[in-house]
Amino acid sequence: MFGSKRQKLMKLRPALANDAGTLFDIRCSVVENYQSREELASLGITIQSVKEMIEGEDYITTIAEEDGQPVGFSMVQVSDGYVFACFVRPEFEGKGFGRALMNVAEEGLRRGGVQKAWLSTGPESELRAAGFYLHLGWYKDGYLDDGQVVFRKTLISAEQDASADAEKPRH
Repeated sequence: MFGSKRQKLMKLRPALANDAGTLFDIRCSVVENYQSREELASLGITIQSVKEMIEGEDYITTIAEEDGQPVGFSMVQVSDGYVFACFVRPEFEGKGFGRALMNVAEEGLRRGGVQKAWLSTGPESELRAAGFYLHLGWYKDGYLDDGQVVFRKTLISAEQDASADAEKPRH
């Protein structure tokens, strides 16, 4: 192995109910858009509520791992077309985990029939999240009552895109 680095393996897998504590560990490890377990609990987000979301049929939750270590997760609510969460541990930022998790989240929403998805994030201009979402094709679309910025994205499946192309007039 002289002169070479061992390739790190990224794996994406569905979350299980017993992963709820790990999701909280990841969520509470972030620097930007930080919320403590107490703040999350005051919003009704607890280990039990997250377990129920994972076990229910309305949420798709994915965990990203590097060499077996959970480093990030995404969670979407299909019925509302909402990206509920996408977080990556700070030491793993900038390595493609967030993009991979968002791709899986968007695909899950597409499979669920969602054509227009939305998410929200903090309004602080120094947050990198806004630039991340813009880079992935999301656009700003107003604010929630609590001041968070709303982002939206039109989700078109490959089949819908092909049929839209077929309907375009040809010259």
